[in-house]
Amino acid sequence: MSSTSTSDVVILALGVTLAAAYLFRDQLFAASKPKAAPIASGAKAANGSGNPRDFIAKMKEGKKRLVIFYGSQTGTAEEYAIRLAKEAKSKFGLASLVCDPEEYDFENLDQLPEDCVAFFVMATYGEGEPTDNAVQLMQNIQDDSFEFSNGEHKLDGVKYVVFGLGNKTYEHYNLIGRSVDTVLTKMGAKRIGERGEGDDDKSMEEDYLEWKDGMWEAFAAELGVEEGQGADSADFAVSELDSHPPEKVYLGEYSARALTKTKGIHDAKNPFPAPINEAKELFQSVQDRCCVHIELSIENSGITYQHGDHLGVWPTNAELEVDRLLCALGLYDKRETVIGIESLDPALAKVPFPVPTTYGTVLRHYIDISAVTGRQILGSLSKYAPSPDAEAFLKNLNTNKEAYYKIIAEGCLKLGEVLQLAAGNDLSASPTPQNTTTWKIPFDLIVSAIPRLQPRYYSISSSPKLFPTSVHVTCVVLKYQNIPSDNVRQKWCYGVSSNFLLNLKHAANNEPVPFINDNGVERISAPKYQIEGPRGAYKIDNLYKAPVHVRRSTFRLPTNPKSPVIMVGPGTGVAPFRGFVQERVALARRSIEKNGPDALEDWGRISLFYGCRRDNEDFLYKDEWPSYTEELKGKFQMYCAFSRQNYRPDGSKIYVQDLIWEQREHIADAILNGKGYVYICGEAKNMAKQVEDILARILGEAKGGSAAVEGIAEVKLLKERSRLMLDVWS
Repeated sequence: MSSTSTSDVVILALGVTLAAAYLFRDQLFAASKPKAAPIASGAKAANGSGNPRDFIAKMKEGKKRLVIFYGSQTGTAEEYAIRLAKEAKSKFGLASLVCDPEEYDFENLDQLPEDCVAFFVMATYGEGEPTDNAVQLMQNIQDDSFEFSNGEHKLDGVKYVVFGLGNKTYEHYNLIGRSVDTVLTKMGAKRIGERGEGDDDKSMEEDYLEWKDGMWEAFAAELGVEEGQGADSADFAVSELDSHPPEKVYLGEYSARALTKTKGIHDAKNPFPAPINEAKELFQSVQDRCCVHIELSIENSGITYQHGDHLGVWPTNAELEVDRLLCALGLYDKRETVIGIESLDPALAKVPFPVPTTYGTVLRHYIDISAVTGRQILGSLSKYAPSPDAEAFLKNLNTNKEAYYKIIAEGCLKLGEVLQLAAGNDLSASPTPQNTTTWKIPFDLIVSAIPRLQPRYYSISSSPKLFPTSVHVTCVVLKYQNIPSDNVRQKWCYGVSSNFLLNLKHAANNEPVPFINDNGVERISAPKYQIEGPRGAYKIDNLYKAPVHVRRSTFRLPTNPKSPVIMVGPGTGVAPFRGFVQERVALARRSIEKNGPDALEDWGRISLFYGCRRDNEDFLYKDEWPSYTEELKGKFQMYCAFSRQNYRPDGSKIYVQDLIWEQREHIADAILNGKGYVYICGEAKNMAKQVEDILARILGEAKGGSAAVEGIAEVKLLKERSRLMLDVWS
């Protein structure tokens, strides 16, 4: 017993000793432990006071007097934010911090120094919604309970500028830009100049140009700065690389994973080269128009999708335009030359694509040389003109809005064509170094001035319930003629992405490309693209691929099949509704298998209002709809308006909104009593607005009132409750 007691005492003493050693470890072992060096204030500032989300610290550290936040969904608002930063630098010598608001916190917005200005370049997305990267910003400034560092929801004295990007064909035109302006003013902030608003339906560029000069005047007066204190300076340094490992040169790949062929997530930064399972023409008559249906395999890609999502397709520029601009820049024989590009101010201008690459790759894959040339860039390019006449021509287009609109905008001229026209070259001839005058424009200016070539988005026209390993696209091919003038002949203009997909269809099916008559000359009906991809990665034997990624959408069916569904989708607006109906077909098959032939008895009615020219010309998926009707046991009904086939007694055309009015009793009952859902997809400016107007009339009268009062109120309520959803474009 005594030995046990002695052991207990020893163990207890040891425990006390160890506990004491732990409590006083800093003092006991200080000599053997290196002391942490104090962090210098400069180091703190360089790291944003240790917080990479602190934009105020970054501004102070970089001596930047402008912070420019952009809310951007497709990259356009970001482009304008960078342009504003460049102009502030060139006009006043002021540095800017260009910020994605998703990457910063806003608690210290009230600490913006008195001699600084916050710019907000805000796009409105969808039905009056903020872009994905601006959601948190909008929640912070609109929430009265959100406190800034002053402990209040106030921004007294903070100076700001707003430029909104929107489209007047949408109901909530520039709502986000206007909301930012209203909320900031309410919190005591001071706006400099007028609020700018760009309308993408007409000309975002012209709206921006008309707004910015007055804004900069007000800016200079408010901050006490004078124009002329800055200077034009390059954003990038371009260098030709004599020797570089070929396998490390980007030839059209969009990511390092694609270049090295390593596995990873496929998204907007790393699109998936999807094999084409099937490609076919949907129109019954293709004399002047065509519409392609393409099925792309996503098997083993890790990509998933839902009905109503969008597919981003990454096109290239047409080879004709690549050759044209290479010739005009004197780079035709150097197209394969490897180049490196370095940003001279990474905070202001990031290299917009992967490098090292080649001159030809940049023009083919990475920048949008197929867009109509903007007016502002022409002034910068005029100083590199090969002759006084060419210089005067560009300067006039830069300063004369009417001349620019008539020659460039209506003439639908791309940059290469503008340079050829100014130099007196023949635009109708295939460009070569011999027939194209060289402009000694620095390539860094081309990279800086021309936006990145962006993916084009299409409503997915399939359901993963029926097609889990493939995604379908329905694309009408864009081809139209310009408006000729004394300077510009009549010519065909082509949509970049739709004609890229048409090229893929022709190649996948080994089809000959049809010809068209172009001013008396037989030409192929679509421009040629390098569809084989970088290093031939998009072609294996006779199998072609297209780089794609999926963008999520909220355009979804109600989960309960008992809810009535009304879908309005003329033309290619029917694309997502093919996916919707397939979704219901898959559910119907499972329900009938589980519950028997009467399983759909209590399902809500599914109505599709579709329109095209004629049922034997451009009726999309004409052969599929009857089978869907049969599988859904009469719950699916389709109403078709053929605008050039069936007419009213007075000879006027019949459109989908006319058929909706004919079914007004059913529609009113489905919405008001059945708590049904309404979906509209297609052209926004006329069709979508007219459909909303007819819905307001139907609902207003059903409620015993008018379209202008009760009807509009009901439509607004449907939108607020996500029972009226739109997927529209201008």
